[in-house]
Amino acid sequence: MARIMICDDEPSIRKTLAEILEDEHHHVESADSGESLLNQLRRAEARFDAVFLDVWLPGMDGVETLAKLRDQGYQMPVIVISGHATLDLGVKATKLGAFDFLEKPLNLDKVMVTLNNALKQQQLERRQAQLEAQIPEEEMIGNSAAMVALKEDIQMAAPSTGRVLILGESGSGKELAARRIHFFSDRAGEPFIEMNCAAIPENLIESELFGHHKGSFTDAKESKAGKFEQADGGTLFLDEIADMSLNTQAKVLRVLQEQRFHRVGGSKVIKVDVRVIAATNKDLEAEIEAGNFREDLYYRLNVIPLHVPPLRERAEDIVLLIDYFIKHYAGRYGRPHLQFTPAAARALCSYHWPGNVRELRNIAERLVIMSRKETLDVADLPRQVSGKSDETSWFGKFESLREARDDFERRYIEHQLHDQGWNITKTAELLKLERSNLHKKMKHLKITPPGTT
Repeated sequence: MARIMICDDEPSIRKTLAEILEDEHHHVESADSGESLLNQLRRAEARFDAVFLDVWLPGMDGVETLAKLRDQGYQMPVIVISGHATLDLGVKATKLGAFDFLEKPLNLDKVMVTLNNALKQQQLERRQAQLEAQIPEEEMIGNSAAMVALKEDIQMAAPSTGRVLILGESGSGKELAARRIHFFSDRAGEPFIEMNCAAIPENLIESELFGHHKGSFTDAKESKAGKFEQADGGTLFLDEIADMSLNTQAKVLRVLQEQRFHRVGGSKVIKVDVRVIAATNKDLEAEIEAGNFREDLYYRLNVIPLHVPPLRERAEDIVLLIDYFIKHYAGRYGRPHLQFTPAAARALCSYHWPGNVRELRNIAERLVIMSRKETLDVADLPRQVSGKSDETSWFGKFESLREARDDFERRYIEHQLHDQGWNITKTAELLKLERSNLHKKMKHLKITPPGTT
């Protein structure tokens, strides 16, 4: 069942199309204008798998509406329909990313063939994106003895079906370890689904894990598959497992034992084949002693224990890591690659890194964005690393308030543009600026997209 939107100002067209689509068990909603369509899409619960879009609409026409959809990041297939089709109109719609162009009066067989083709293509694209997302974004950087041992353990554990418990401090790289286990396993071509147990409210965690049926609780407006179901055939990564309530722990234990469950509000038994990898930054044996964690669940999860060392215990990897992140962000932001003086490198290695690799990555991004020279000394490092305030050196770089303000605005706008893929409309909305004002600022600050002169 797919969610389909019909946007047409003719009630008869909306009614006929809706009846046909509902007969095929699709969920259908409708709009009589481009403005109405966009408003419905902005609702958090309104996610559509395909849109039928009439060209001749009151107010904003179909071509303008399609342009707005793409400009705002909506990528669902759009099937354009019109009673007054022209070659020029078809070309415009195709350039804007329309999946197909149908003429009125509609041939209902052709409508269904076109829709089915659109849904199949979307499914393939989603699958491709899902598989690409499962490739670890970062390499596991480090030549220290602890990291060499961890990489070897991952290579040995990955091909098995044994459950893995990853222990380590926050920010040390537990998720990266989990992704690498999946990537090197026999399940690499299947889904890698993750869930942060600490981020889900207690009253919703069962629904997130096991799914629910429509109407099973107040906000259950449609049926939904849970994480176990989504991970069928692949890997489920349960991060911060120690933050799960005892009641939910009991239900997870049962699923691990039986590999079957039912959705919240449902009676049908769902069988799955899921490898579970769990992670925590807490001492689970201490949590068991305190009565916060089930001992039987601990032994179910702790088939293969792995420990990700904190950054302070592998100081010899720090320069390698920050160089890796510097290269990454220099490429992303079109900035020069930074170097460090020996004194700056020593300061980086001496710092205790309470936020671990996550903190180091954030600092690398900050240095790439904000540094005005290519070789950095101790004074150019953040004060928590250098042990000194870096405010004076930053202020001293400018001869006037206007120069300092322009420098900050340029770097901030460049940062947001990069994050939004250089989409001017999205960036302007994020910055709460009119699109024309953002263009003026870019011209004044000499900001140009990568690859332009």
